[in-house]
Amino acid sequence: MSGTLVLVRHGQSEWNLKNLFTGWRDPALTELGHEEAKDAGQRLKAMGLHFDIAFTSVLSRAEATLDHILEEIGQTGLETVRDQALNERDYGDLSGLNKDDARVKWGEEQVHVWRRSYDVPPPGGESLRDTGARVWPYYMHDVQPHVLRGENVLIVAHGNSLRSLVMALEGLTGEEIVEQEIATGVPIVYKLNADSTVASKEVLEG
Repeated sequence: MSGTLVLVRHGQSEWNLKNLFTGWRDPALTELGHEEAKDAGQRLKAMGLHFDIAFTSVLSRAEATLDHILEEIGQTGLETVRDQALNERDYGDLSGLNKDDARVKWGEEQVHVWRRSYDVPPPGGESLRDTGARVWPYYMHDVQPHVLRGENVLIVAHGNSLRSLVMALEGLTGEEIVEQEIATGVPIVYKLNADSTVASKEVLEG
């Protein structure tokens, strides 16, 4: 058995609340988002988990969530690596638009395809497959070696960058992963085998 890998999607952001496509834009957490992040830290503390290193994106909603978690578990000085490889999927021309307004502009069916297909990107943006093409190599090169050495690793990122990781870790198809929701502020705890396959998975819901 190697180490533990914990994935956490950032707490609710102001644009989540306003139903806007966010992508690489950088809104702050809402009050609920701050509370979700603190709750995530409390759940991890209750498990007795202690981390060796943390990774996050360069977007403030993920960084703020990580800060809350580290404060709750008493590890504010933990080595932390920030990289845009873990950023949310880039929604291109949809970024900043209300999802209902986008449906009016492009049609319900087209917006659904952009949001829920695996390999069809919105104009000027990334598909989930494109997102995985930057997330997975980064994980393999920079993150996985820590886990395989038996370390406990925390990743705080975004719905679609984490979907890309979950897809690869669990061997899911493109059709299966787009149907999976990753809730804000809910830790997903993986124990990995020495060959990097998943030994166990636990979702720490409230």
